[in-house]
Amino acid sequence: MRDGTKPVVQPVDAQEEPRRIQGVSRRKLIRAAGAAGLAASVGPFILTRPARAASKTLKILQWAHFVPAYDKWFDNEYTKKWGEKNNTQVIVDHVGIPAINSRAAAEVSAQKGHDLFMFLWPAPTYETQVIDHKEIYQEVERKHGKAIDLAVKSTYNPKTRKYFGFSDSFVPDPVNYRIDLWGEAGMAKGPATWDDVLKVGKKIKDKHNIPVGIGLSAELDTAMAVRTILYSFGGSVQDQQGKVILDSKHTLEAVKFVRALYKETMTPEVMAWDASSNNRALIAGKLSLCLNAISTTRTAENDKLPIAEQLGLTKALKGPVRAIGLEHVMNCYVIWNFAENKDGAKKFLVDYIDNYLEGFKASQYYNFPCFPKTVPDLPKMLADDPHKPKGKYSVLADVLQWATNVGYPGYANAAIDEIFNTWVLNTMFAKAASDTLSPEAAIKEADKKCKAIFAKWQAKKLV
Repeated sequence: MRDGTKPVVQPVDAQEEPRRIQGVSRRKLIRAAGAAGLAASVGPFILTRPARAASKTLKILQWAHFVPAYDKWFDNEYTKKWGEKNNTQVIVDHVGIPAINSRAAAEVSAQKGHDLFMFLWPAPTYETQVIDHKEIYQEVERKHGKAIDLAVKSTYNPKTRKYFGFSDSFVPDPVNYRIDLWGEAGMAKGPATWDDVLKVGKKIKDKHNIPVGIGLSAELDTAMAVRTILYSFGGSVQDQQGKVILDSKHTLEAVKFVRALYKETMTPEVMAWDASSNNRALIAGKLSLCLNAISTTRTAENDKLPIAEQLGLTKALKGPVRAIGLEHVMNCYVIWNFAENKDGAKKFLVDYIDNYLEGFKASQYYNFPCFPKTVPDLPKMLADDPHKPKGKYSVLADVLQWATNVGYPGYANAAIDEIFNTWVLNTMFAKAASDTLSPEAAIKEADKKCKAIFAKWQAKKLV
C-alpha cells in the first residue's frame, strides 16, 4: 500500500510477460471455428439452441446467476444471436455454486465435457488441463485496451508464464448494512472501520437483538470475508514472492478480532451458513450488516420488499493497516485441453467482450468489467440508478482502488486455490472464534497446512 491505507494492486513485472502486451498480431484467433464433435448427453437444465440444424456445437457451463435477469439475457438472447450468426448450436448448462468444483473434477477425470467452463474463482489447480488463454487476452486488449490487474493476478501464472484462464468480469464485495439501525447509532452512511463494526454492531445487537452477519463456515462468502479482514489487519497467506507468511502477529490480531466479533456481535448460526444465508437473513431483517455482492440489495428491490430502502452499501472497511476488500466472485472461464470446439470457445469470449455493455446492464450492475473501456460510463450509470436511497451504488465507482484478488499480495496460484477450496482459513477463524482452539494454535495448524500445500505444488513446478 502506497500510503498504508489505500490498497493498490501491484503492477506485473515486465520480465513476467504480463498482460500489457504491445503490438501483437491477431494470430488468426478469430477464424471460423472448426468442426466440433457432437454434444455430450446433458442434464435437465440445459438449453439447446437454435432449433435449425447447425454445423458446429459450443457447450458452456456456468453458475446459476444470483441475478436471474442475467441468465435470461445470456441464455435466451445473447447466446441465441451468437449461435445463429456463427452457425453454431449453443448449449448452456447452469449449476449452483457448490457443484462447480465437483463438475470440473468430473470433466477432467472423463476428459470430456464443456468447451467453456466458468469458475467463480481462479482455478490454477487445473493449469495443466487447460489451454494457454494468452491469445484471447491479446485480441481483446487489441480491441478494448488493457485488462485490469485484478484479472491478470487471477488468471496468470508468472512461474510458468501461462494464462490458465480468461476473466471477463468480477463482482465487488461491499458492506451491506441497515441504514435505520446504523443511522440510529450515528452512522447513517455505514461503518468506516472494522472497529466500528465491533463496537456499534455490539450496541445494535444488545439493543435490538439483531446481529452482525459474517460467515464462519465452509462456504464461499466466508472465504472472502475472512480474507478481507485478514488483509485489512496486514496479514496474508503468502507474500509477493509466494512464500507462506500466515503465522504472523498481523494474522493473530485478525483472528483475535474475529473471535471478539463473533462473541460480541454474532450468533452461532454463522457456523453453519451456506453461500446464500447472509443474503436471506439481511433481507429478512435479521442482520444489521454483512459482506455481500449487490445481489442482496437487487433482490430486495426487484421483489419490492419494504426493507429495500433501508439497505445501504459502503466500500471496504479500514483495519489497523489498510482499507481493502476482496472481489466477491471472479468470473474465470477456462477452455479445456480436451474441449471439442476450442476455436469456437475462443471466438465466443472475444465476441462476448465486444458486447459486454449489454451483459453489465443485464446483470443489473452485478458483473463489473475486467476491460473498463467496455463500460465507459460506469460511474454515471451507478449514480443514476433509480432505486432508493438515491446514489447508493456510487460507492462502487472506485472499487478498483480497494478490491483485490485471492492470493494478495501475490498472484492466485495452485496452492492458494487449494487452500481456498479446502477452507483452511475459514476453519482457522472458526476454530478460534468457537474456542475449539486458541487463536495461536488455530493459526499454527493452518500455517502448517498451507506450507504442506505449497510444497506439493512447488514440487509440481506450478508455484
